[in-house]
Amino acid sequence: MVESNLILDQIFAALADVTRRDILQRVSTAEHTISSLAQSYAMSLAAIAKHVSVLEKAGLITKRRTGKEKVLQIQPKTIRVAAAYLSEYEKIWSERFDALEKLLEDK
Repeated sequence: MVESNLILDQIFAALADVTRRDILQRVSTAEHTISSLAQSYAMSLAAIAKHVSVLEKAGLITKRRTGKEKVLQIQPKTIRVAAAYLSEYEKIWSERFDALEKLLEDK
């Protein structure tokens, strides 16, 4: 359980930044290199590399070497971990809203 919480902490901390969410979105549609990603942002290559590093440490993306380039690809398994966690809260709140709706209809 503690390890699971640490993983979730890393995932949600990584997703807390708008640039990292955008990078993840781009990598989810196609593989990218860090240099190709950097062209889309008004920040240095080093700054993009730091963002990528945070995503990689959280297990959201992986890098693999292709020649001189490091190609980034998404890790759907990690995203499913976060989705499953949030799904539990969705169930709880759906039940609560259903109960509230029923209560309001009865009045």
